[in-house]
Amino acid sequence: MSTALSVSRSRPDYQANPATRESRAVRWLLLALGLTFFGLFLLLPLVAVFTEALRKGWDLYFASLADPETVSAIKLTLLAAAIAVPLNLVFGVSAAWAIAKHDFRGKQILITFIDLPFSVSPVVAGLMYVLLFGAQGWLGPWLQEHDVRIVFAVPGIVLATVFVTFPFVARELIPLMQAQGRDEEEAATVLGAGGWQTFRRVTLPNIKWGLLYGVILCNARAMGEFGAVSVVSGHVRGLTNTLPLQVEILYNEYQFAAAFAVASVLALLALVTLVLKQIVEWRAGQSSKDK
Repeated sequence: MSTALSVSRSRPDYQANPATRESRAVRWLLLALGLTFFGLFLLLPLVAVFTEALRKGWDLYFASLADPETVSAIKLTLLAAAIAVPLNLVFGVSAAWAIAKHDFRGKQILITFIDLPFSVSPVVAGLMYVLLFGAQGWLGPWLQEHDVRIVFAVPGIVLATVFVTFPFVARELIPLMQAQGRDEEEAATVLGAGGWQTFRRVTLPNIKWGLLYGVILCNARAMGEFGAVSVVSGHVRGLTNTLPLQVEILYNEYQFAAAFAVASVLALLALVTLVLKQIVEWRAGQSSKDK
């Protein structure tokens, strides 16, 4: 019996699990398919962007980035993200707290509304704002009368960015907070802690890595959004063009080197986001092991 037990312990883990009994050839084939997909559809386009951006030298590359219209697009992209991300941070934490820690009527409706931007095309979202705030929209005449511009101006871009990034923080926190349960918060309340004190000292330390992860994804989507922003921006050069829109304009004007130079900035932002995402996942894993 001891011999059989020692033999069973010496077997690889994949033999003990029926779901992982594939032969070595199958496993190598799956790995090759995965690496091929990664190389063709992810790595190769990324390399192509930087290759085309630098094809005519560093001088043209930096000159393209220093162009006033490109600088304006960078500033507007950062501004939209700087407004949208904190707003979605506050809403996401509040919504996740309410859904995961409390019972109330309409909870499922709130969850459905949070998921709405995932099911609605960004272009449709932009059209909704045009129909609402445009010159011929429901509120358009009143806004014109009071000299308030939303569509084809910065406020419309911010609103569109907020909409498309709406679910990221909340959807990252809701399952995490539901898995943690309510025991610690209820214990803190019994011991006399107030709502804000309970959140700051009990809830926030438990969700900090998930919260940071959601903020990183939200920021990445805010800077890379194209569809909704394209509809509400009006493509006013130097005023309402974000980085993705600037890439489109330069490419349509056959300024390929400049277009790829601007696109490389977005690619760098994506790479930075990926690195930050991996760091957060690693730190979250280390934190869970310490517990």
